Amino acid sequence: MLMLLSTVCFTANVLLIRALGEFATVNVWLISCTRFVVGLVMILALYRQEFQPRHLYQNRQLISRGLAGGIGVYAYYLTVIHIGPGRATFINNTYVIFGALLAVWMLGERFTAARATGSTMALGGLALLTNPFAAGAVTSIYDLLAIGGAFLSAYIVVTIRQLHASEHTSTIFAAQCVYGLLVCSVPAALHPEPIAPLAWAVMLGAGICAGAGQLAMTRAFRELPVAEGSLLQMIVPVGIALGGFALFGEHFTRHELLGAALILGGTTYTSLRR
Repeated sequence: MLMLLSTVCFTANVLLIRALGEFATVNVWLISCTRFVVGLVMILALYRQEFQPRHLYQNRQLISRGLAGGIGVYAYYLTVIHIGPGRATFINNTYVIFGALLAVWMLGERFTAARATGSTMALGGLALLTNPFAAGAVTSIYDLLAIGGAFLSAYIVVTIRQLHASEHTSTIFAAQCVYGLLVCSVPAALHPEPIAPLAWAVMLGAGICAGAGQLAMTRAFRELPVAEGSLLQMIVPVGIALGGFALFGEHFTRHELLGAALILGGTTYTSLRR
């Protein structure tokens, strides 16, 4: 239930950013920085006793998790700009497979036939929903960068599982916020721009949704295997598509609707088998 809650929060985050683009042009790096700052405020407000800030520079795994998260955000936004959101999202979400295989090696988890089937269905559905390899698309260095970002995401979820043996959820999330802020603050500072109060309010709401989603996801990975937890995150593109239809008048073809059905079918199949 926590992982499902995180998908709702992440979907709301993206839809708020989508709404922000309707009336304001805001640097994506500033949006990322706002997200990380809001996350730190939430941690200090909710987990003042459990949070261990000294561990952020004493624990090497926390440092690597934080840096990987910050670089992953940078890589994702860069690939969205250069190869398009559909192609970038599809390639990035292949971390579901990479993470499951990495967990077999690093954590000794089982990559069962049910999880393999569900992952394949969900990835196929995501390909139909995002249409990443449309006519005219060409392979570039940014495709390789997107694959690297998928590997980083796989490493992150496996590391979260490992860190739960010694660290609290709040400290694990704080690593992403602190080191992600270090990575994203530089490009944000290079492009300063005036921001309207309404835009700040929307970014604040988006940051709260992202923070709540990240806390719920991080805590859920304490109990869920990497393959199953990552697979449930594939629901987010479906939620974004439904939100785009209901709120922004976006329309979808038959193959896109089939893709959404495959994602839901793949995640549901795996959960019911468990």
